[in-house]
Amino acid sequence: MIKLLLLDVDGTLTDGKIIFLESEGRAYEGKSFNIQDGLGIVTWLKMGREIAIISGRESKSVQMRAKDLGITRVFMGVGDKSNIARNIISGLGLKKEEVACIGDDLNDLGMFKEAGLRFAPSSANAYLKQKADFVLNHAGGDGAVREMIDFIINKSQDDLKEFLSFYEAH
Repeated sequence: MIKLLLLDVDGTLTDGKIIFLESEGRAYEGKSFNIQDGLGIVTWLKMGREIAIISGRESKSVQMRAKDLGITRVFMGVGDKSNIARNIISGLGLKKEEVACIGDDLNDLGMFKEAGLRFAPSSANAYLKQKADFVLNHAGGDGAVREMIDFIINKSQDDLKEFLSFYEAH
């Protein structure tokens, strides 16, 4: 059973575009996040599962989105995603087979090495797609993370019942 999701940000949780807005002589960075990804993440966490964001870039937008979703493990400005992933996995006492990840480009290869199940959005780099166990139908920022979560949940009927119970109860 998958207990931990490792998420890249740019190109997976977002479409990979970085928007700079200028106001009063200052530049502000903006990112766009998919609401369905968010609902999948929140439900995953409510099921008692773990999520960690591992990003190569620093971003206040990512910090805000993670806080909004309840993600407490956020690592930004990371050069070696393998080392961070390994530390998270060992800190939680998990096995490689209990970890899934999603990434879209070469800097995610280290994270791929540490996870037992690897996903890539349809918009991912061609080489990384070859290293993925599953290439998703959705592009980064367009529901790829939710598709990954749904795929993992649908593998287990018990998980599927628990996942759906959060929505059917309301």
